[in-house]
Amino acid sequence: MNYPLLIIFGIAPSLVWLLFFLRKDVHPESNKMIIKVFIWGMIIAIPVALIEVGIENVLKYSTLPLIVTCFFGAALPEEIAKYLVVKIKVVSAPELDEPIDIMIYMIVAALGFSALENILMIWPFTSINLFAASWLRFITGTFLHVLTSGLLGYFLALSFLNLKKRWLFLFLGILIASLLHSAYNFFIIMEGTPRVTILALLVLLSIFIFIGFEKVKKMKSICLY
Repeated sequence: MNYPLLIIFGIAPSLVWLLFFLRKDVHPESNKMIIKVFIWGMIIAIPVALIEVGIENVLKYSTLPLIVTCFFGAALPEEIAKYLVVKIKVVSAPELDEPIDIMIYMIVAALGFSALENILMIWPFTSINLFAASWLRFITGTFLHVLTSGLLGYFLALSFLNLKKRWLFLFLGILIASLLHSAYNFFIIMEGTPRVTILALLVLLSIFIFIGFEKVKKMKSICLY
């Protein structure tokens, strides 16, 4: 196994999406903060993977529906983890000075998370198939992380501007992002699911995120809490 090549192809999908979304920010964030959040997104993926293995070992003996195990076994832990990176590393930082920043940083944390996930996902592939596996992750798994974290970032931006309902917006953001994430996982796992169903989910989510970006850009400066 060519490990440098594995790392390059594992991180590449995240870097491409990162460059794309950074261009959406009229007032770019510092490279130092972007790199820090990206790396912490990668780091937090490690304990989350261990947690998911533990949850999977418990739930495999249960009779819960697959969609429930997708929610609690992967989607919810991952969405909470990405949020915690931003909550701990960004919310109190002076760089966070406008609503769009919270969406950007949520996406950066998601891309860091997905980068390590990609490396683990494509590990079994040979060097010849690394490009195909990396491309598949680019248009599926990595894109999904971007969309669900962007959605959560949108709700966080709303919470900054409505402090009385901040916990409601946070709860709704994590819940909706986790539900959509688990729905995607469910469709991927279920044999016979039409590809158009998965594509429709990603397309609808992407439309919401791009509309959310435009709305958040028009919001006034945030009040940190």
